[in-house]
Amino acid sequence: MQSESLISKAVEAYKKDKTIQTVFRELGAIQYDQRNLSWKGLDNVSMITLDDRRKFKTSIGDYQKARMDRLRGQVDLVYRNGVSYLVAVADVPEEKEYEPKCVLGVDIGIENLATDSDGQVFSGAEIEKVRMKYNIQRKGLQKTGTRSAKRKLKRISGKERRFKRDINHQISKAIVSKAKGTARAIAMEDLQGIRSRATVRHNQRDRHSKWSFGQLRSFLQYKSKVAGVPMIIVEPRDTSRKCPRCSYIDKRNRKTRNEFKCLQCGYKAMADYVAACNIAARAAVKQPMVAPLFSAVTSPLPLQ
Repeated sequence: MQSESLISKAVEAYKKDKTIQTVFRELGAIQYDQRNLSWKGLDNVSMITLDDRRKFKTSIGDYQKARMDRLRGQVDLVYRNGVSYLVAVADVPEEKEYEPKCVLGVDIGIENLATDSDGQVFSGAEIEKVRMKYNIQRKGLQKTGTRSAKRKLKRISGKERRFKRDINHQISKAIVSKAKGTARAIAMEDLQGIRSRATVRHNQRDRHSKWSFGQLRSFLQYKSKVAGVPMIIVEPRDTSRKCPRCSYIDKRNRKTRNEFKCLQCGYKAMADYVAACNIAARAAVKQPMVAPLFSAVTSPLPLQ
């Protein structure tokens, strides 16, 4: 690592907080740019070290290879579990946003990770099984408390985090693909502060706190932006209490977590589906050039 990089890293650390003495890890991340790193084809990289400039062989997936021409700016050298990674930033061209014909409402939750106004449900049942499995393992290892147990705890944490990320990628990709294929905008609730707003039973707090609401939303936002799909954010108030048929609002309309039954007109449906339909309708009011597209009045999604 060049002396300029060392100085820059120290300066950036002290800019954040001058009142503490920053201690750097021996294998902490190192920044490289065009002056001290250059790519030699797709399988080799030339880097300046403390001794001299050296060439290293790299292993890059096909997806990343197809985007090597988009690399921009600096690259971070990161060491994780005995393997060194080069973390690079690539520019991804965004498609021009199209004029939507209607809206696809999306309700995000815990029991059902996402439900749209077409009635498609992304269930959280499989996620809960995996979470419970890691939770049991974690409790046992914490009770053991040995050095090897602590190392395994770190590995489990990484696996669980990658699993959640993969699921959120799959869900967001499917929703954006559907919206684009039908020329619709995506409508979502404003989820800011959802953890503090939601009332959660004591036995569900661990499950509620460990799902990445923000990550799923950010994936939906950036994927829709890249695909040119319009995104409309709406006010979340009463979306799960309002009847999509007669517009009657009452908290008693939602009899249970999964069941919605309007006290005025008797309309029945799955609660998350009702919320998704109301989100779509609210987005259509917010942006009048589009219309909600859902079948709440004519063919409600049955209770599950």
